[in-house]
Amino acid sequence: MPEKEIMLTYEGLKKLEAELEHLKSVRRREVAERIKQARQFGDINENSEYEDAKNEQAFVEGRIMTLERMLRNAKLIEDVEHDPLEVGLGSRVKVLDLETNVQFEYVIVGSTEADPALNRISNESPVGRSLLGKRVGDLVEITVPAGTIRYQVLGVSR
Repeated sequence: MPEKEIMLTYEGLKKLEAELEHLKSVRRREVAERIKQARQFGDINENSEYEDAKNEQAFVEGRIMTLERMLRNAKLIEDVEHDPLEVGLGSRVKVLDLETNVQFEYVIVGSTEADPALNRISNESPVGRSLLGKRVGDLVEITVPAGTIRYQVLGVSR
């Protein structure tokens, strides 16, 4: 079964690469040192420090594997061609909530980089998915867990 393509911005790609490098070059050594020190406490069967260090090692190795898989399947959003007048991956879109008359600005990113607190929404989220392909002036009705929201697209940029 083919692995899912991971859509990333250039910044997101660099962030994942830096995390992977840190885990491989720093965290692995730190955890190995913790395991070495914990072994010196005696019987490893009843040694909570050793158990904690082994659990941390498993977590670090799992994260390394996850990051390597993500980077292997990464595709830069900048490389995806789409009409600059339409909302697409990497677009910054300004919308007006027609019920509250409040404006929002979102950046549409892949799910790996989504961070709603920074208005970076996933192309797979209900709002992100509904905005894809829309143009300035389009009305969008979006079903979300809290009900239905209606937006008008005010601007699209890269």
